[in-house]
Amino acid sequence: MSDAADRAHTLRLELVDEPGELLRALSPIAENGGNLLSIFHERGSLTPRGHIPVEVDLECPPERFDRIVAALREAGVTVIQADAERYGEAVTVLLVGDLVDTDLSDTLSELEACGTASVADFSLTTEEGTDGVSAARVRLAIESGSAERAVEQVRGVADAKDLVVVEPLVGEQ
Repeated sequence: MSDAADRAHTLRLELVDEPGELLRALSPIAENGGNLLSIFHERGSLTPRGHIPVEVDLECPPERFDRIVAALREAGVTVIQADAERYGEAVTVLLVGDLVDTDLSDTLSELEACGTASVADFSLTTEEGTDGVSAARVRLAIESGSAERAVEQVRGVADAKDLVVVEPLVGEQ
């Protein structure tokens, strides 16, 4: 039964195609009082990172929704979008360096760790004979007004992995 303060929310998740991943993603929702309305799990479709997109509609008070999103991230679930207004802006950066050997998946996860950004899209380019040097264009969906915080997170991750950052591209917002 829905409470008067409950409101519908949409989560877009990205899951690895392994048994138990959907349950792992749904558990933090249930444990934090989210009431599931619908789940769209399109196994035949893959995200740019080769994972399965899952859209979850749920109902709960807004303050509980923030706890659900945080619990999902703590459980290692990639949250691509949490309500349309939550990530109302975008920023695009380029990362250059040995992205593959420094664990690209870990780099993308660390970029999302600040909680105000989610990797919306990325593309990786490598050239033969460049001894591990590659470039990635990373588009981050960010909370309105948090561009500087997201770019600071990118700088910190890049510094730790000895990567070069080309900051927000002109015309990308």
